[in-house]
Amino acid sequence: MVEKEVSEEMLSFDALITEAEAADTAGWGFDWLNGRASEARPPWGYARMMAQRLAAVRAALDLDTGGGEVLDEAAVLPPVMIATESWRPNVLEASARLARRGVQVVEVSDETGLPFRDGVFELVTSRHPVAPNWEEIHRVLRPGGSYFAQHVGPASAFELIEYFLGPLPLERRQRDAEQEARSAEAAGLTVTDLRTARCRMVFHDVGAVVWSLRKCVWWVPDFSVSRYRPLLRRLDADMRQGNPFVAHSTRHLIEARR
Repeated sequence: MVEKEVSEEMLSFDALITEAEAADTAGWGFDWLNGRASEARPPWGYARMMAQRLAAVRAALDLDTGGGEVLDEAAVLPPVMIATESWRPNVLEASARLARRGVQVVEVSDETGLPFRDGVFELVTSRHPVAPNWEEIHRVLRPGGSYFAQHVGPASAFELIEYFLGPLPLERRQRDAEQEARSAEAAGLTVTDLRTARCRMVFHDVGAVVWSLRKCVWWVPDFSVSRYRPLLRRLDADMRQGNPFVAHSTRHLIEARR
């Protein structure tokens, strides 16, 4: 997301809402937010580091690929490159995007194991996996193979989430980096790198908030404009006074070897 100054001719509340509700939210691209919201990036540069690792192996798996946007950034892909995705609209988008590069996109369920043989991949990657299944990751990796991923950390965007849902003290403790590292180790992996970051997010208009909540449906699971209209109006009024909504995303980079 790219940030710029708020226009003095901001659309009306209803126009912003209508625009945000009509906009496409498929895939993992966030270009629609350019000029309306921004998010600082972690310092390590995940896409670049992932591309370096993909170029050095012959068989890799990208979990929860979304629309395949991050995987498609890699200049060189291994001869065997498979991606998984569970949300049907993203499966279709990733398949269309990655077919020209010879990537097989496999639709999976978050509740079942991975449909691959034991020890078939040298590298397993993921950017923002839903819930990493460490036992399955260990199983499909070859001995000496690696898992390399960027995960969403604890209380990510919770300033925005709790604006709508109220305090969530138990949920704030989920997705802890150290706990995930312990779970990976318990599954037989050896964690070789673990880094964390807290990154500033800024929303400049209420349309950016609505679109983000439509895209990241797990943030406020019962979200609809009609349900939360009073809170959205209050947010819109505050933004029109020159007060953007500030939240923080958390991320951790994790690398583990079998």
